[in-house]
Amino acid sequence: MAIIQPLNDLSVYLSHLVKGRLWLKVIIGLVLGSGLGLLINPAWGWVPPEVSERLGSWLNLPGEVFMKLVQMVMIPLIVASIISGLVSNASDKLGSIGLRLFLYFLFTTVVAIVLGTVVAFLFNPGEYVSTHGGFSGTSMPNGTPAEQETVRFNLPESISNLIPVNPLEAMLRGELLSVVIFTIIIGIATTQIEEKMAQPVIRFIAAIQKICMIVVGWAMKLVPYAVFGLMASLLSTTGIEIFMGLGYYMLVVLLGLALLILFYLLMYGLVTRQNPLRFLSNIRDAQLLAFSTASSAAVMPLSMKVADEKLKVSSQISDFVIPIGATINMDGTALFQCVTVLFMAHAYGIELALLDVVLITFTVVGASIGTPAIPGGGVIVLASVLQSSGIPVDGLVVIIGIDRILGMFRTAVNVTGDLAATAIFHTWYGQEMAIPPTSKSKEAAPLESSSA
Repeated sequence: MAIIQPLNDLSVYLSHLVKGRLWLKVIIGLVLGSGLGLLINPAWGWVPPEVSERLGSWLNLPGEVFMKLVQMVMIPLIVASIISGLVSNASDKLGSIGLRLFLYFLFTTVVAIVLGTVVAFLFNPGEYVSTHGGFSGTSMPNGTPAEQETVRFNLPESISNLIPVNPLEAMLRGELLSVVIFTIIIGIATTQIEEKMAQPVIRFIAAIQKICMIVVGWAMKLVPYAVFGLMASLLSTTGIEIFMGLGYYMLVVLLGLALLILFYLLMYGLVTRQNPLRFLSNIRDAQLLAFSTASSAAVMPLSMKVADEKLKVSSQISDFVIPIGATINMDGTALFQCVTVLFMAHAYGIELALLDVVLITFTVVGASIGTPAIPGGGVIVLASVLQSSGIPVDGLVVIIGIDRILGMFRTAVNVTGDLAATAIFHTWYGQEMAIPPTSKSKEAAPLESSSA
């Protein structure tokens, strides 16, 4: 079963984005888009409201096209990546670390939520918006929060529902965690059949991987224009006072993400006994691409290449950890969701008891694990978290506007967490795998040279 092409070989489709300084183009797009948005904001009286609204809808178009292109290939890419990782590195020992990997990601997610809760209560960003009448004009669905129906959490039923009865329906509905579980089952079953029978499946998976990466490469060319348009559209419709309050909220989220990065570095240093600053330097390319694209799924090939060549991680570990991490390890997203739920509650003037905060924490843990690894995925799932917490979802309209900026930062944090996990699990289990850490990088050389 060795004919399947490692996913990190496909990083050649993304390498030009790093060399072309996509991150710098994104920052320029942010600045120029902000300037244009302020110029066409009706609050200044320079542009009529109807003209500003029409311009905003057209400016939003590149961002919409980009997000839909990534969403279109997200599930096929993750499915192909997980199956290829399992088939290429079939090992009884690899399967034994699956539960430990899940528990590790669950632990880091809980840490992220605790950090988010602490910074949200310490700095209380919702208070600023509330004092300026931020969401006071937003309608309260179905009356007051106390009158809303609360969604009850049934753990046994939720666990059984993770196994999809109809995998195609789960894909259509975007139930990513169910898709991942189905994919892992199929991948493990594929390793149990004879090689000759498995060859058509392997060739099909390899073709799907390559096709998805070509489409992702096309989508990435739109990123600077998408960011420019989204920022211009946001600032053309947002009130200045509300934007200042949202700026404070954004700073609180970024502070929480910075603390989460420090936690990763501490874990990395304690487990691997290596310099955390050198680790940050080695993963810089993956972080910058994650920041630029706001999609951890799209960065998977480059993350694997960085893990194999820069971090010297066993290819069996990286092929297994990174696709799973890109799907369920959403620590930055979990922190963002926690801060946002508390921010929204305070902005609406809703007092949350300790039990409410604990319930929100459990909800966010489950929601973050099922968050799609695509731009805007955190906000998509956040609506269900707010609804289950009895907080109006109307204010999400404002959050969606600035989510693109926060999404870039939290995706970089998510990718950092995935790469830290690969290094940590390599330290714990790399010797057991008995695969030379640079074996795949040597195989990748002919592909890169032939593509040049």
